[in-house]
Amino acid sequence: MAAEKKAFVLRIQPETLKQLENWAQEEFRSVNGQIEYLLNDALRKRKKRSRGAADDELPSPPEV
Repeated sequence: MAAEKKAFVLRIQPETLKQLENWAQEEFRSVNGQIEYLLNDALRKRKKRSRGAADDELPSPPEV
């Protein structure tokens, strides 16, 4: 069973949103999917950098 996703409001600059829309389109994702992908990627990289720290106790983010 897939984990339930939590919805929330995101305030973002119009130019940033436009760039995200273009990037998402290039990678065949929705804007929401692109944001989720980028956040998960950043969390994976952060976890790798902090091996041995308390962050290792956090579960891995789901693959998109």
